[in-house]
Amino acid sequence: MSQTPSPSVEEPHVERLEPREARRPIMPGRHRTALFVAMAADAIQWVLGPMLIWGAASPLDDVLDVVVAFVLIRLIGFHWVLMPAFVTKIIPFVDLVPTWTAAVWLATRGRVTKTDEPAAGPAPRAD
Repeated sequence: MSQTPSPSVEEPHVERLEPREARRPIMPGRHRTALFVAMAADAIQWVLGPMLIWGAASPLDDVLDVVVAFVLIRLIGFHWVLMPAFVTKIIPFVDLVPTWTAAVWLATRGRVTKTDEPAAGPAPRAD
């Protein structure tokens, strides 16, 4: 058995895409408000679970989910992770899982700015 050298194989040229521009940063106040709205919605759906148990058949639950989705999109901007959170809320018993809170946490991860500005007030005097 003789070994013949195999022909050299060139790798194809692959164009590298530019890194996607970073998403718009979120101010800490908007982040806290979005988390509060998400946690409040999840708590309402958990506490009122027996009245909202029918999932897609419950108009109160549907109205709450539409309002929460609208408010969160206005606060943090659209993020694809909000879509599964919205869809899972129409499945009975799944709406007891805090999906709005998890969605806000995932959508804002790494986007919240840290304010390094000093608190408002008079500047210290250098005497």
